[in-house]
Amino acid sequence: MSSPRDALTPDSLAMLQVIADTGSFAAAARSLGLVPSALTYRVRQMEDALDVLLFDRRSRQAQPTEAGMELLREGARLLQDIDSLAHRVRRVATGWEPQLTIVTDGVLARGPLFDLVEAFYAIAPPTRLKLREGILNGTLEPLTNGRADLAIGVAVNASNVAGIQLQDLGDLAFILAVAPHHPLAQEVEPISDATLLQHRAIAVADSGLRDTTSVGLLDGQQVLTVDSMAAKIEAQVRGLGYGFLPQGMVRAYEQAGKLVVRQVVRPARSLRVHYAWTTSGHASPGRALQWWLEKLSSPTTRAALLENHQDC
Repeated sequence: MSSPRDALTPDSLAMLQVIADTGSFAAAARSLGLVPSALTYRVRQMEDALDVLLFDRRSRQAQPTEAGMELLREGARLLQDIDSLAHRVRRVATGWEPQLTIVTDGVLARGPLFDLVEAFYAIAPPTRLKLREGILNGTLEPLTNGRADLAIGVAVNASNVAGIQLQDLGDLAFILAVAPHHPLAQEVEPISDATLLQHRAIAVADSGLRDTTSVGLLDGQQVLTVDSMAAKIEAQVRGLGYGFLPQGMVRAYEQAGKLVVRQVVRPARSLRVHYAWTTSGHASPGRALQWWLEKLSSPTTRAALLENHQDC
């Protein structure tokens, strides 16, 4: 008796599909150019290997049993996967990566990011894209541990990380923004740290696994910590606290009357962010990564990712 692995070949799975489509062994044999006895023998070999009955032979029609139906469903999926794999392998031989994982910091504008995704798909690459979001160290860590190929919006120091290449994305200016009904909206400007200390701050948690980084918080103040920039803005719009946000991110909310910008005594804070990539030990990036790096080399693209926030 052959093993299930020997019996479940692409040819045998395709043969079962022909039997199910034609409705009889005789019709399937004619379609496949086989004599009926040869076809019946091959089916019996599969049934013996699996120790199941695949077709009900009590009528003149070849009716799949429940086990046969399951094998037909999964077999069709496997055949499609094989075809897809063969297609990807042929395309990868031309220099395209099978998958490109990109991690982006939550401070980036979503619209320009998905403009890039749309433009990438427009060239019909064989590469599958996987997008992830991180905050602070959580943007860099997937790159250093091999779970990402490109990180956009890296705000922590990565200049000394082996195997990582780094380029400037630009500077983010952070400003204080609060809901119109928040007490700080009525305070005399510029607002001192002593006044800020009396109110709850909204902070985004560092999504890194090893390190935690806090930016702009005062010692001893009450803090509501959330896990994304979207949640931070929601909390601030609701008046649950105050927070510093990238200037471009605040603009639409300010125009809609959902947030107001307030001046503070402390010096304006600007954060230099980068994009970084790894070639996973290869001499040069694959074609998908090359495409993204070429787009990121454009000052217009970099500025859009930092400034063109439109969600509100």
